Amino acid sequence: MSGADATNARETATARGARLRLVSDLLAETTRFFHEEGFVQLLPVMLGRSTDPLGPDPGSSILRTTELDYLGQRFYLMNSMILHKQIAARDVGRIWILSPNVRLERAERGSSGRHLFEFTQADFEIPGAKAAEVRALVERFYLGVDRTVRTHPAFAALGVEPPRFRPPWPVVTTHELADRFGTAWEEPASKAYEQPFWAICHRREFYDREDPSEPGHFLNYDLIYPEGYGEALSGAEREWDAERIRARIQRDGIAPEAFRAYLESAHDLVPSAGAGFGIERLARFVSRASHVGDVQLFRRVPGEPIPL
Repeated sequence: MSGADATNARETATARGARLRLVSDLLAETTRFFHEEGFVQLLPVMLGRSTDPLGPDPGSSILRTTELDYLGQRFYLMNSMILHKQIAARDVGRIWILSPNVRLERAERGSSGRHLFEFTQADFEIPGAKAAEVRALVERFYLGVDRTVRTHPAFAALGVEPPRFRPPWPVVTTHELADRFGTAWEEPASKAYEQPFWAICHRREFYDREDPSEPGHFLNYDLIYPEGYGEALSGAEREWDAERIRARIQRDGIAPEAFRAYLESAHDLVPSAGAGFGIERLARFVSRASHVGDVQLFRRVPGEPIPL
């Protein structure tokens, strides 16, 4: 190895170590925040009889949901714990989970800088909550992140300045964003903002609640990072009426058999709202990493060979 190559290898190892320490402290801050806010932390589910269909959301690009048979039962590997969260909120109250997700994305997603096929999501759900309450909670969380990163030693090693989070953040409908930036609004809108912003009213999965006062509009919300980093968080008020859930599954052309176990448990759901945000995307944004895989020790990027 030449002297230059050795220097570059040391610099890469230094940056990797700094980002991994930053991830560790972001996990600690996330845990601190949700416990202080009175949430019950649950252990994650990895296999389930039903999982998030990730459709008909046009932003979804997974190739398939992994299925397996075990002792005579069909299971799905978790795309996300959204359906389990609804049940948990009914039975436990305010809950949160550090949830491993597996989403087998198309190979071309690897070049986006934002996509992994295996990642960890901080998932939470609040019975009786409305969208504005969830948005306010998330903004409080980012104030804690701001304090964590402001003097973190990782940034000296990385040679970048930490971002500053200054909520409250703008709330913009997807209709306004499409009018301004076109139907593929996420990337240009993200580049146009200097602080995160809320994008509301997405037409997507059956479990996002439709606005009863304005049919065709939805009580959901995504947080979008600025500077081109894209989606940070996705959430919604949930559909909780079992008959409306069944009707929307039928409307979306989704095989009801894949959700039979969920529907058996959905007869007495309660109104709730929540969200999930990717730990790796958070670490990527605050560390200014070029790719979300840069904050993983063992990269899980679509289209790349797995190192281990």
